[in-house]
Amino acid sequence: MSEQPSEQPPYSPDARHLEDIPSVEVISRAAVMLLSAGAERLGLADADPATSPHRDLDEARRLITALAGLVTASAEYLGLHAGPLRDGLQSLQKAFREASAVPDEPGQGPGEKYTGPVY
Repeated sequence: MSEQPSEQPPYSPDARHLEDIPSVEVISRAAVMLLSAGAERLGLADADPATSPHRDLDEARRLITALAGLVTASAEYLGLHAGPLRDGLQSLQKAFREASAVPDEPGQGPGEKYTGPVY
């Protein structure tokens, strides 16, 4: 008996291949995912963020720092998307500062080594 090769899934005209997606869209999608995950880890999706079961400030710090690095490094390529992503990043940084029992010194918060101090 010979093994038959597995069949490939049928082609879908709606499916987009990664090579067909412009870089600005890939970068923007990654930034939005980091932004959403950071907000979730700050508990911002719940009515009372302080009691959110998803709140994890250590995880939020990592996500916000990664977002800051991505947005800062790719700002020149983002065009119209840069402003809203920077605004979202700054909102997360401020929310992190408010959520912290002992806030970081200005310039020491998550991502601030890339963005500068957030007050």
